[in-house]
This record gives sequence, C-alpha cells and structure tokens, in this order.
Amino acid sequence: MNDIRTIFWDIGGVLLSNGWDRYQRVNVLSSLGVDLPAFERRHPYESFVWERGRISAEEYFDRTLFKPELGPRPDYDFTFADIWPKVCGQSSFQYPESFDILVALKSSGQYKLATLNNESAELNEYRLDTFGLREQFDYFICSGYVNEMKPHPDIFRAAIRISGQPAPTAVFIDDKQANIDAAEYHGMKGIRFESPAQVRASLAELGVNI
Repeated sequence: MNDIRTIFWDIGGVLLSNGWDRYQRVNVLSSLGVDLPAFERRHPYESFVWERGRISAEEYFDRTLFKPELGPRPDYDFTFADIWPKVCGQSSFQYPESFDILVALKSSGQYKLATLNNESAELNEYRLDTFGLREQFDYFICSGYVNEMKPHPDIFRAAIRISGQPAPTAVFIDDKQANIDAAEYHGMKGIRFESPAQVRASLAELGVNI
C-alpha cells in the first residue's frame, strides 16, 4: 500500500452545510418575495458559470434576479448588498466532529491537507474565513479558483498536479458517490462520507491514524 501523503476534503456536506443549494435558496429568496420558479429557471446555467469562477457573485444575481435577459425586470426594494449577507448567513457547521478530525490531522504534521470542493470563489472565501478552515488546510482546490467542477476530470487532474505527489498517495473525502468514482478513476483513494466516525475508521484502514 502506498503511504497516504495528501488528504483532500470536500466542504459542504462533510464539514459545513451546503453553501447555495436549493434549501438555502428557498430560505433566502422566499423571505424577500422573489418569484422562485422564475429564479430557478435561470439558476442552473448562471450557477454553472459562477461556481466555475467565470462571473462574480454580483453578476450571478444580476442575471438571475435583478437584470434577467428574458422577461420584465422586477422592481425589488433590496440590492445585492442586502442579499449577500443573507446568502452567507445560510452556512453553518454541519459536522463539528469532522472539524475535530481535520484539526487532529493538521496537528500531526504528517499530511498535506487540501480542499477539493465546488463553490463560487466569493462564498468559498467567506466560509474559509468564518469557520476557521483557512488555518487547517495547506492549499485550496476550489471550482471557483480552477474554473472546473467535480466530477469533471480536469479538477482532479489539477488537484493531483498541484499536490506534487502521485495520485495513489492521495485520499479524497466527499459525500457524493459520483465524485468519489471520479477521484478513484484518476488513481486517488476515496472515502464516501457518511459520518465523522465512519471517516475516522476509513482513514485508519488506509494507515491514517488520528
């Protein structure tokens, strides 16, 4: 067995709550009186380019909410500056025990720790800073930084290249099977997240003792 040198972590659904999934969108937008069906029709494509770092958060909300290309432009009594704190406020620690594992791994000094997550650059920055994640990771492979999203091959190729280590010496923790399958296809080891206790046990099976 190759020794594990790099441990890649997803964030939403493994450490924190998801950032801007349907549940968060309903929470924020329904409280503001937004036409949710109209917003959701525009969301998929605009989110596709936003989470790949090709447009800004403000552009995303212009295209989906304030200045849609199709249909009348609604006259809202709030602005992007009002809505963005509400978006950020949807984030929380979902699994504090996962954070404990991360801190223990960082304290050991035996492994390089990195994120490998799908997130817009702005929301990723907020979550790293607010929840103390920046201090725990050595580097960050975020879709908003590298312009590609899991499970596309290019984001895994980038992660392996940036790590500077062979793929078999890396393990990736994620809550979606499609992403685990993609990581394993590229030679990494995968742990499908079910619970912090299960992650701890799975890491131990790979020789990573916490």
